[in-house]
Amino acid sequence: MLAFAWCNYNYRPIRAKNLTWTTLIYLSALLWYIGNIACNGHVWLVGDWSKCKVWVLWFRVLFTFVFASLNIVRFFALDRVFNQKKPFTTRSNIVAFALVVVLNVTYCLVNHLISDSLTVEYVPSLEACNITMAFRIAALVFQWVLWTGVSVLIFRLRNIQSSFNEFYESIAIFAVVIALLIESTVVNIHYQYYVLERSRRIEKTVMDAAASNLIIWLIMAYPVVMCLFRRKSYERQWLERLADDNHNNLFTRVDDQDSGGLNNHKFNFISTGPSDNAHLRTSNPILLPATMQSDSAIGGHMDSRQGILGMPSIFDIEYPRHMPDNRYVL
Repeated sequence: MLAFAWCNYNYRPIRAKNLTWTTLIYLSALLWYIGNIACNGHVWLVGDWSKCKVWVLWFRVLFTFVFASLNIVRFFALDRVFNQKKPFTTRSNIVAFALVVVLNVTYCLVNHLISDSLTVEYVPSLEACNITMAFRIAALVFQWVLWTGVSVLIFRLRNIQSSFNEFYESIAIFAVVIALLIESTVVNIHYQYYVLERSRRIEKTVMDAAASNLIIWLIMAYPVVMCLFRRKSYERQWLERLADDNHNNLFTRVDDQDSGGLNNHKFNFISTGPSDNAHLRTSNPILLPATMQSDSAIGGHMDSRQGILGMPSIFDIEYPRHMPDNRYVL
């Protein structure tokens, strides 16, 4: 699905899903799954597989945290665009990614330096990894803290209008995560040696994999399906709803693109200046959907307005625009 989305990256409803961060979320889920394969005893823990601290700490724990952290970044990007009215630029992406790496790697590095007997150690007689209760509790608490941060951001996104559906999508994602966190907490606390029971270790691995993949589907499935079966009509409908919800001047592709093309014309998605009350600026508004033509600037830098029902109006004539650099352009 993500491969198809990247092949259709210029499709606006897909591009609006912040595909770069969504892909990173998927990759973290994949590495988390690889860690589960070793930690949950699905392979013989001999040779390199017996290095429990590597698989538990640097794969399972690290990428579980990275998965949550990347979701925080994705929701923060939406909050910054829709609530703070600011673009999420390349600099913002770099800073966010650096914070994710530094925070989670620091946690794992500190635990790696602690004695194996206090964190994770290999038990040769059982050919299994023993994870101490203190380490389990610390990891679970950190996960709950991260997803609590997500819940705060989701609450801030509650007023996003229908063109993006991000709030309802976020609620569904959060419900999946809370169910998984409760399951993980119960399994790790109540069934401390679940890796020795085939049914429980399979259940734990399947639950983690299913939940992480379901989150990706909740983010990407709808625009991908619409791209497959209703490509042009859905994009037109999506753009019309974008204008009706007054999001056209806030929408930014969170990959540092401050403008986008529409029918071979360029318009600014993030302008919030007082003179930009029009829905969209384009040199050929006739090509836009009807709901996006109202109150539009026509004719380059000239504003031309006509009275209703042919009645005279003071806006019948064209008047110069006051440009951002304090020039008047006729």
